[in-house]
Amino acid sequence: MADDRGLDLVEVAPNANPPVCRLLDYGKFMYERARREREARKAQKQIEIKEIRIRPKIADHDMAIKVNQARQFLADGAKVRMRVRFRGREITHQDIARKLLERIAEQMGDVAVVEQSPIMEGNTMLMLLAPVNKTTQP
Repeated sequence: MADDRGLDLVEVAPNANPPVCRLLDYGKFMYERARREREARKAQKQIEIKEIRIRPKIADHDMAIKVNQARQFLADGAKVRMRVRFRGREITHQDIARKLLERIAEQMGDVAVVEQSPIMEGNTMLMLLAPVNKTTQP
């Protein structure tokens, strides 16, 4: 029947009892499936992670600028990774960096939620902030 109509016999469900086959133009079927997958990839939203690096001895004004920059990234829909880098003997005072990151999280509480609390990774301390969904916010 497939040869008479100029189509291909394609096995759709080989595990079914009895196996299911269809008469279709296989080249057209593969093209449409690839096109659907391409459209689905195009519709996906890639979540971007922006990183802001600071030092434990950052001044108040410099920190305000970094917080404003992070606010802008969150407004654009990106996640923000705050990284406090230690140099030399600064690493012995990890509590200073933790307080700094907690203060930043408190300042940004209206636009961000802490997705990953401050953790040490090598000679840096990281915290991940995600934008607050407007639908879940009261």
